[in-house]
Amino acid sequence: MTSGPAPQVECDVLILSAFEGGEELPPPAAAVDQATGGGLSALMSREKFEGKASQIAEFTPGDAVAAHKVFVIGLGKQDECDLDTVLKATAAAIKKAAGISAGKVAIAPACSFGGKCGCGPMAEAIVSVSLLAGYKFVAHKTEDPKPNSIETIELLAACKASEADMLAGIDRGKVMAEAVCFARDLTNTPANIATPEYLADQARRIADDTGLSTTILGPAEMAEMDMNLVLAVACGSDREPRFIALKYEAAGAAKTVAIVGKGLTFDAGGLCLKPGRYMDSMKTDMAGAGSVLAAIKAIAALKPDVNVLCLIPATENMPGGNALKPGDIVKAFSGKSVEINDTDAEGRLILADAVAYAEREKVDEIIDIATLTGACEVALGKNVAGLMATDQGMIEKLIAAGKAGGEKLWQLPLEPEYEETLSSDIADMKNYAPEAGAITAAQFIKKHINGTAWAHIDIAGPSYGESPYMSAKGATGFGVYTLVNYITNGA
Repeated sequence: MTSGPAPQVECDVLILSAFEGGEELPPPAAAVDQATGGGLSALMSREKFEGKASQIAEFTPGDAVAAHKVFVIGLGKQDECDLDTVLKATAAAIKKAAGISAGKVAIAPACSFGGKCGCGPMAEAIVSVSLLAGYKFVAHKTEDPKPNSIETIELLAACKASEADMLAGIDRGKVMAEAVCFARDLTNTPANIATPEYLADQARRIADDTGLSTTILGPAEMAEMDMNLVLAVACGSDREPRFIALKYEAAGAAKTVAIVGKGLTFDAGGLCLKPGRYMDSMKTDMAGAGSVLAAIKAIAALKPDVNVLCLIPATENMPGGNALKPGDIVKAFSGKSVEINDTDAEGRLILADAVAYAEREKVDEIIDIATLTGACEVALGKNVAGLMATDQGMIEKLIAAGKAGGEKLWQLPLEPEYEETLSSDIADMKNYAPEAGAITAAQFIKKHINGTAWAHIDIAGPSYGESPYMSAKGATGFGVYTLVNYITNGA
């Protein structure tokens, strides 16, 4: 962080901001404009720069300014500007800076000129998105064809009074960016490497690095505990399942939140086999597991006053000779019997055992996150996750927590009459109903909880694709911000 005047900041690219319809340039941009004898405002006029959200004007300032290039990013109308607008505009500018091989970038945050988001949150958001915008998964390339040129990103302090808030925001932003990159790496890793045991190894590593307690259960231990739904999904695969538990404990904490991630390291659909054209992306069916592992890693660093239990049922869903068959009946950890009428509706099965385990541990709240249904992606698209819960307060807090990190969640109704479509003639319930697919999937999980406050986040759409905060297609790490913000902001 630097507190020097914008024209004197030495860098390859200086990123400034402007609002749509503003009569005056914000102070950092005005200082650059004055230093260049009105050159910046003249350029903006020539290029018809109006300050619309994510619009970028590029300026070569000359010797009067220490930066080699100046980018002015539009943030839209000032009274409508929020963190999501700032995140998208900053990401676009960072990508553009990388495109011209900039090594050092300096950014004047919107809070420097009266932004309503606050200096700390603004600094956190800008640092996070700046680090995430250049993310690429190149672990299995022998050479990165276009490495990220940016080595340093520096923020301009608004004033002396804001420096402490900005420094705290910078530190948190680094923690969050590291966590999201970790979630992306896990989800992008191919299934021949990212096996259930691999996820268990990652959990052990996190526990060793942070001092968290961990429990890893294999098939024998799960059988003793009657985690039969997890075992049923796993029985078609040669790879053994794992049930992973990590615990963060805060001194004097009055509340415990369980975060549960679906850990399908590869989903072929079981005997209800998926079409081949969809199967190559099924390594990403453990994105929920990646998000909760990354979240507890960040939580261990940020140290909130809330206990957190992280649970991951990890398995493959394969069509082997011992695979689960349509028509089978399995007794769940909750004690309820399930008729299997679709082996490709497996995520809800393993989550049902996990949430029942969380309730047995007497947690106060349960949040599960999963790439659960194509129906949710059809309904809400690639940018919005579906959210259902038994507690409206949790809904509102989770939506706000996601918004603060650029993650959009939309509440779907848990209509009681839809739950009736899961009725079975020969068991307590079926595992699949074709109508209202995202809702009935959540309702199946809910049937295995007896009163504990619970929320379900379906990230089938936004877990993978082309995020506006990324430079390449792939896993997004969606859900890390929502979970961490929810827990650290007074869950």
